Amino acid sequence: MTDLEKHVNQPGRAKLVKNVREKINELGITYIYYQFISVTGRVVGKGIPADHWERTAEKGFQLVYGATANLFLDRHNNYIGYGPEAMELVGIPDPETFCQLPWDKRVGRVFVTCFRNREERKNPGGHLTSDCRGNLRIFMDEFQKKHGLELRVGTEPEMMWLTKNEDGTPTGKGFSKPFCYHIDQFESLRPVFMKVIEYAKAMGLDMIQGDHEDAPGQLELNWTYDNVLRNADRLSTYRQICAQVAREHGLIACFMTKPFMGVSASGCHTNMSLWKGGKIKTNKLGHKKLPGVEEVFGYVEGGTNTFMPDTNDMQLPGKIGLQSIAGIMKHLPALTALGSSTVNSYRRLWDQGFWAPVYADWGYQNRTCGLRVSAPGRFEYRSVDSMHNPYLLGAALLKACDEGITKKMKPAAPESRNIYEAQKAGKDVKKLPLSLGEALERLAEDDVIKSAMPDEMYKVFHWYKNDEWERFLGATTQWDLDTYLDCLP
Repeated sequence: MTDLEKHVNQPGRAKLVKNVREKINELGITYIYYQFISVTGRVVGKGIPADHWERTAEKGFQLVYGATANLFLDRHNNYIGYGPEAMELVGIPDPETFCQLPWDKRVGRVFVTCFRNREERKNPGGHLTSDCRGNLRIFMDEFQKKHGLELRVGTEPEMMWLTKNEDGTPTGKGFSKPFCYHIDQFESLRPVFMKVIEYAKAMGLDMIQGDHEDAPGQLELNWTYDNVLRNADRLSTYRQICAQVAREHGLIACFMTKPFMGVSASGCHTNMSLWKGGKIKTNKLGHKKLPGVEEVFGYVEGGTNTFMPDTNDMQLPGKIGLQSIAGIMKHLPALTALGSSTVNSYRRLWDQGFWAPVYADWGYQNRTCGLRVSAPGRFEYRSVDSMHNPYLLGAALLKACDEGITKKMKPAAPESRNIYEAQKAGKDVKKLPLSLGEALERLAEDDVIKSAMPDEMYKVFHWYKNDEWERFLGATTQWDLDTYLDCLP
């Protein structure tokens, strides 16, 4: 059987397909978005009437391979990743991800897994390696089979609500003032974030806290952590929700890392831990009638957190946690290409004084380090911003942890001092890459992190991001004009 056939015929899937039909009828859904995630984290796919659910669940739909690279052209006018001669992928829906869109209850949404075309001469029906979501599921299952551990992740997605002109262009201003944690500024955006929370609950996000951050119009809304794949799906869903709420309120939901200098950028700190055991608690949100299938509204609970301290020192993780830290620390330069994946990402790292992590070190509650133990039982990878692709980063973190655990690696001693003061005292600390070009070079040298992007995935990622870097190098910016326009005579 091909990978596609195995996926369609996996045990229990037929029942899930039937459950989705029951939900379609119960909720009155007439149209469905079938969506997957591109190399940059965009949501792409097709819309199909709900009458065709069963056929699409079995046969899938076709779409050009280049959709995994947003179907964009490079600066030489070549399609990134795949040319027009390439065949079409087959998208097979994952029924366990089906839910209703709360802003138009006639419409449902389901994530899909992508496969090579059935008629390909080479590996027909094989897993499409440029499908970052499909890759993450494969690596997550392999990691759990090898180590008996599940990576659970919680993200802190900062983003900004910007005002716009009548023609839809940005005014260059955030909706509120840059006052961190001020309730009056949080209150000014209440109609916006309350609608986000309403939609989020309807799509399975267990929202737990939120605040106004220290940039204009900048909010951070958090939800309960879960396994790395479902958390990535929820971050993608959250971005879709924010885009919709922005349309309803005449604003721009901005996930660009650094639209303003002199104030904080939008990070997306990634908190992680490795667990043994645990079970999914369904309908954790207490819906009277689930607007989707059960797993969308379930969260893994219980089990043993292997990152918890196993000595009297509550600031040090347990053995598996230390090994995982060592693995991630070794690969921080290459990981930076995934966590800080745009040219603009490095504005965040250069505009120092706003707690942006630029040093490859770790410590307990030390925000001057790229990696910090944020509480007993978890640590926070800080060199991640709001533009990152969580599926690529999740897969890479699994690979880094796998090496640390397999090789029983040990990290250097944690740093408790302010890293800048430690340097003045003579500590030699390496900086993370400070440009996209440098980060891509570090990634090209790192076979472990590259293995998280197998075969065509790395080709597509490198092509797309290297082209982005070259476009920037070849562009005249406002800075150029401001600096050089009147420099002579």
